[in-house]
Amino acid sequence: MYQAKLIKQVIIFISTVLFLVANTNTTVAANINSVKKSAAKTNAAISNEEISYLLNRLTFGVRPGDIETVKATGINAFLDRQLNPQSIPESKTITDFIGAGEALSMSPVALFIHYGPPAVKAAMQRDDSNNPEDKKEAQKEVHQIAHQVFQDNAQLRIMRALYSPRQLQEVMTDFWFNHFNISADKGLDRIWVGNYENTAIRPYTMGKFRDLLGATCHHAAMLFYLDNWQNSAANTNKGSGKFTGLNENYARELMELHTLGVDGGYTQADVIQLAKILTGLGLPPQGRRALAAGIDTTMGSYFDARRHDFSDKVLLGQTIKGSGENEIEQALDILARNPATARHISYQLAQYFVSDQPPASLVRKLTARYMQSGGDIKAILTDLFTSNEFWDPQYRQAKFKNPFRYTISVLRATGAQPENYDPILGFLRQQGMPMYGCLTPDGYKNTEAAWLNPDTLLKRIGFATTIASGHMKQVCPQPPDYNQVDTIFSGSLSVGTQHVISKAPDKLKLALLLGSPDFMHY
Repeated sequence: MYQAKLIKQVIIFISTVLFLVANTNTTVAANINSVKKSAAKTNAAISNEEISYLLNRLTFGVRPGDIETVKATGINAFLDRQLNPQSIPESKTITDFIGAGEALSMSPVALFIHYGPPAVKAAMQRDDSNNPEDKKEAQKEVHQIAHQVFQDNAQLRIMRALYSPRQLQEVMTDFWFNHFNISADKGLDRIWVGNYENTAIRPYTMGKFRDLLGATCHHAAMLFYLDNWQNSAANTNKGSGKFTGLNENYARELMELHTLGVDGGYTQADVIQLAKILTGLGLPPQGRRALAAGIDTTMGSYFDARRHDFSDKVLLGQTIKGSGENEIEQALDILARNPATARHISYQLAQYFVSDQPPASLVRKLTARYMQSGGDIKAILTDLFTSNEFWDPQYRQAKFKNPFRYTISVLRATGAQPENYDPILGFLRQQGMPMYGCLTPDGYKNTEAAWLNPDTLLKRIGFATTIASGHMKQVCPQPPDYNQVDTIFSGSLSVGTQHVISKAPDKLKLALLLGSPDFMHY
């Protein structure tokens, strides 16, 4: 009876929410001091509203008490710690979970052996059977175990976003994973995606872009996802098996998405030349040679010189002599230091952290810092977070949370401590953002246009209502306290949202707060 009444109240409120969302930016802007403040913030001068803004951009959501903590320590100390994640001890909840899961620490080669085709073969040998039906059962058994490996990695991703004190590193992991996206729905990448994130992305989030580019290039998951493992010189593969000649997929995305950008000045001839440079870089051969010398044991890649095109190449006007594997490093150097790459990366960072249409002045500043620092991500972020553009009041509440950010921010705001992560993963699927599930190499979008629609709003309001009412105990065992959650706004709720909540029954106030346009924006 209570649930039916609650749902009815929520449905009545939906039209109000839709109206408020359509007018959020205007409402919020009207309540923000239009005086532009200096980016050189001092601990004494910064307001709670500004701290809330900073936390919302650099973390996956403000928790009750976070504003007071940053206020006490100062934003300079907060920024310094977040830009140096190795200085922050990781959450014991996370380290314990990693320690308990053997597969979470396995290399790509080990994962392939234990959960890929060799595991099916081993299961068949164990049963001493050549029966096709037995093979199907063996495949089913291995796939079920492999699926659990995927589930564990998906849960770990949520746990890190929810619990890790290294919040900026997790936010940047999210950014870079989408930049160098792979999909778990493609074959072996289902067992490799977690290792890819943990070895090729997360360790390099604050380092040099060139190192991050190299790590993703040499990881088995990327080579499989964009088919470079099949990329071979035409005169060496003889048209047999999977190796039927040049494959341009990875070379094209390496320039279009990962470095130069779609308007980065490259031609189809450059794509072909880069594809030739990348020939032979792929996966280890199966069988005993899978553990032979020459394999990158951390990333799982293998360079097969027999499939490499040793001709000289010209990439973006620069000659690369045919020399084998070293050609790849030369090509990555050329791409990483190109001004087009600097602009492309700077635009995406400004869009991610400031506005869907980032100010051109900020993009220019970050581009200059990229070139001056040799692609030092930490230096670029430092300039970003201390820029006048970042602190300009017009950009507060300018970003719309994508499903992952919205979900995690609800959990952080309410102090949720999930005992079962399946409802969270299910909710992400319902919202169209399944974990590691973006099929296309451009990754999930982080703009309002990609996610703001009536279906999204309905699902979010439903999720907020279920959490707020205490009916999702496996995710939020203790009923959240409205007054505690309200503190994360520091009195900055828009007039419209305040009015609607003030008129609502007490039992519905938290649901309205979590489903409000103020909470869906950051």
